[in-house]
Amino acid sequence: ASGVQVADEVCRIFYDMKVRKCSTPEEIKKRKKAVIFCLSPDKKCIIVEEGKEILVGDVGVTVTDPFKHFVQMLPEKDCRYALYDASFETKESKKEELMFFLWAPEQAPLKSKMIYASSKDAIKKKFQGIKHECQANGPEDLNRACIAEKLGGSLVVAFEGCPV
Repeated sequence: ASGVQVADEVCRIFYDMKVRKCSTPEEIKKRKKAVIFCLSPDKKCIIVEEGKEILVGDVGVTVTDPFKHFVQMLPEKDCRYALYDASFETKESKKEELMFFLWAPEQAPLKSKMIYASSKDAIKKKFQGIKHECQANGPEDLNRACIAEKLGGSLVVAFEGCPV
């Protein structure tokens, strides 16, 4: 309950990622695979971090491993929120589901960790229907095995095309 607002653009991006309308191949390429959100400089609003996104069309073109690329976009010494459109396989089927991340690395300033933790509910309320949430405190929390565990545990056999 930090009183932090969520920018309309953040909600629009979530809606676009969540709703998979019948899209043309061109529209699909423009869809976001991952996007990172940060607090505005005055710490009053959650906004889209400039240039911190992966488009579906980038995968296989400029981005070979989207999850690894996503992890590398996170700052080493500050907190962030992120949405990641995870594609994974279970023993029965292939799935795509959105994951919400709170990135709060050990090296982040305490004040930053506190603001991000206390503002998490504000952004989560806007993200209705997210099944998977992951709080990561370091790169070790963002390996494929940890993510597979969050997505369905031992049922998950592959994540982003790689066996787990």
